[in-house]
Amino acid sequence: MSTGVDSPEYKLDGLKWLLVLAIIAAGTVGNSYYAEDIGLLYRVVAMVAMGLVAAFVALQTAKGAAFWELLKSAQIEMRKVVWPSKPETNQTTLLVLVVVFVMAIILWALDALFGKIASFIIG
Repeated sequence: MSTGVDSPEYKLDGLKWLLVLAIIAAGTVGNSYYAEDIGLLYRVVAMVAMGLVAAFVALQTAKGAAFWELLKSAQIEMRKVVWPSKPETNQTTLLVLVVVFVMAIILWALDALFGKIASFIIG
């Protein structure tokens, strides 16, 4: 009797990935083949639908399930982030702009100085 949590078995992962590649290839070939016959809107809708089907099939694999768990845990971590307030954001943005402006002035002055030195040496 096992007390651990049973992990799902992922069978035929290679075949599923081949199916994903076949769906993507069929969408790409179909999009280029019907470029002049079918309107852009219908081709975009078809490509989005095929992309969703390919994503669904890919999520049924072990790597797809691991990627989905990564996305869910990233979303949980994003909820934990303490975002800055509007005044903090404005203050930080203003500070960055001032530092960039000061550095631009310093680099412009150094460029002008080295240009004068080079023209003095060259004659």
